Parts: sequence; structure tokens; C-alpha cells
Amino acid sequence: MKITIDERPSARDIEITILCAKTDREVLDIVARLRMHDRKVTGYSDGQTRIVSAEDVLYIESIDGHTFFYTNDSVLETRLRLCEMEERFSDCDFMRIAKNCVVNFRKITGLSPDLNGRMLATLENSERIVISRQYASQVRRKIGIM
Repeated sequence: MKITIDERPSARDIEITILCAKTDREVLDIVARLRMHDRKVTGYSDGQTRIVSAEDVLYIESIDGHTFFYTNDSVLETRLRLCEMEERFSDCDFMRIAKNCVVNFRKITGLSPDLNGRMLATLENSERIVISRQYASQVRRKIGIM
């Protein structure tokens, strides 16, 4: 991979162009990482408001009508619904793994089979979350084992 930086004082914003022979998994991975860099979400915990980058979110979960997102060191509540969070981060390699859960696929360090066609995902903080049978086939397809 060749990286070129072209400084132009007249530029109003950063523009990234990817030149490739074909759009493959590596190119899509680079694009998802770039999008994640600029995406933010606001969360609340103990009366404080925090702004968190998408790349720091491990997963998002809906419990009893409330939506929470998890980072390595905190659990934050957001006013957005799970489907709104999923839509906001869909092009950043987040994917639905259960009716009430969306995971940052980049934070998964391991996958293992579980009972009844489910899977267990191990995250980079060693937490394990269940991938429901309904979504397990999509995960298998994503990692190329189906």
C-alpha cells in the first residue's frame, strides 16, 4: 500500500481518495476505519455527558426501553434508540447480532459456537456476548466461513 499526502493551503477540508484495482475486503476495511474516526455519539452516566468516538464503542444494547453503549471502561446511556444507533454506525462495521444488540465488529477478538446454533463473541476487553441463531449466519458470512 502506498500512502501519499498532498498539502494544499487552499483545501477547505480533508479529502481522501482511494485508488485501487478493485474494491475488495481490504479496501472496505480501510473505508470503515476512516468513517469510524469521524463518527461520535453522546452518552450519559452519573449526571455527566460524554462524547465518545465510534471506534471506542464495543457494543450497543437495548434493555427495558433504554439504550446503552459500552466502552472498555464505561457504560453510557444514550437517548437514541437501538435502530438509530445501528443506522448511525452501519457504515462503520457495526452489525446487529441479536434483537437487542449491535456490536462493533472490529472489537471482536474471537468467535466460538454455542448451543442451538448461537455463537459467542469475545470482545477485546474479554467480555463475551451472545450472537443469536437468527444473526449467526450473517456473522459467519462476514468472516467468510459460509
